[in-house]
Amino acid sequence: MNGYCILIILIICGKYALDYVVDTLNLRHAGTTLPAEFEGWYDGEKYKRSQQYLRENTRFHIFEDTLGTVLILAVILSGGFNLVDRFARGFGFGPVGTGLIFVGVIMFAGQLAAIPFSAYHTFVIEAKYGFNKTTVKTFISDLIKGWLLSAILGGIAFSGVVWFFAKVGGWAWVYCWIAVTLFELFILFIAPVVIMPLFNKFIPLKDGELKTAIETYALQQHFSLQGVFTMDGSRRSTKSNAFFTGFGRFRRIALFDTLIAKHSVDELVAVLAHEIGHYKKKHILKSIAVSIATTGLMFFVLSFFLDNPGLFAAFRMEQLSIYAGLVFFGFLYAPINEFFSVIGNIISRKHEYEADAFAVTTFGKPEAFIAALKKLSVDNLSNLTPHPVKVFMDYSHPPVLQRIEAIRRMGQ
Repeated sequence: MNGYCILIILIICGKYALDYVVDTLNLRHAGTTLPAEFEGWYDGEKYKRSQQYLRENTRFHIFEDTLGTVLILAVILSGGFNLVDRFARGFGFGPVGTGLIFVGVIMFAGQLAAIPFSAYHTFVIEAKYGFNKTTVKTFISDLIKGWLLSAILGGIAFSGVVWFFAKVGGWAWVYCWIAVTLFELFILFIAPVVIMPLFNKFIPLKDGELKTAIETYALQQHFSLQGVFTMDGSRRSTKSNAFFTGFGRFRRIALFDTLIAKHSVDELVAVLAHEIGHYKKKHILKSIAVSIATTGLMFFVLSFFLDNPGLFAAFRMEQLSIYAGLVFFGFLYAPINEFFSVIGNIISRKHEYEADAFAVTTFGKPEAFIAALKKLSVDNLSNLTPHPVKVFMDYSHPPVLQRIEAIRRMGQ
């Protein structure tokens, strides 16, 4: 067992331990007393149910994480990656073809292992708390579509990276950075009209009071609507949401049908104003810029480890290869990726406050926005009192009580 192997084991076990501690702290922090802000919104029994939902989800996540950690450690220490490499090399293809087989087998095995957990969460936990609307047919269809998309899009990106590192030499990381960035931007543009409709139906919002109110608000904000759509979220869950996606003529605002069914016109316009706020504040562009920068850093660091014998020895590999180096580097890069994830969440929470402020100042109905946030929290059985460490590590949105407090200060 060399130094790289010890380091990788420490990284894997350290991540597991950190997640366990954070989740445990979060469970212990969940209060049994309903916050005063939500009196009249939650009855005692439903609030207790939200706590049970948090506990069951957290314990299930810990169980899944424990088995996953044990499994990946067993594969590494037993030389499982080398067995897959032998299998992939047996076809006699070049580095790109062999790499696709190598990664494909690993990814497919991981996806198969995840199916029982996903099925249990969907058909047992979510169903138990009244959320699940997914049929077995839809569940299987989503899996197959997801696998095909991953194979096609992931295969294209992976093949390009392997080819550049095999053919270009020292500056390959720059070419990979540029190529992957362009590819990801292309996906961002086409996702709303090509990829997302594979999983959900997007129907233009019907004429009526809601559409008129949205169009009036958008006109006041000089926001050109490329489309406001209703998404059939109820096909899979009773949970509600709304989101903004795409660019230019592919730009879309999507409201879950479950959201429209449960909220007033003012509440829905307030939610939409928040989404428009993200666009007006250039949050999407800022997030893309950060993503591009971190991708560049990743490829730069990667270039030093692709053909490192010590790294391959840690995985008991008999031969060095670019494609396996890409996979193994992911284990070493995990702490850096975790760091950027935390920073990204900090930035995201800041952006959420800014979008809230935009919605309040432009639409001018803070109580409608607060009502929308409360309904979303109650309907989704959200944790109202997460531990600050959990928020710091994992929350892309501020806790709802903090958001409401900030909105009330704006409305004064």
